[in-house]
Amino acid sequence: MRKNVRSKYRPEFPGDYHFDYKDPQTLARFISEGGKITPARISKLSLAQQKKVAAAVKKARNLAMLPLGQEAFDFFERPEPISPKPFAL
Repeated sequence: MRKNVRSKYRPEFPGDYHFDYKDPQTLARFISEGGKITPARISKLSLAQQKKVAAAVKKARNLAMLPLGQEAFDFFERPEPISPKPFAL
């Protein structure tokens, strides 16, 4: 009999998923309330996916699509919280 074991990685993001810097709704899921990028152990992404997310977030921040820090995060116009890929708890 198999025990209920949570997977280490998220099933909704396959290994070859392309994180686009032009999609702030998806990238906002990987940014904490303080404006920091969440670590891989919390976001449950593989190392390669975490690198892609970090690069996309940094690129989106440079283009002012995402906030830069906590003060900017408090006053920045956040995108709608509805995303095509919902968070699964």
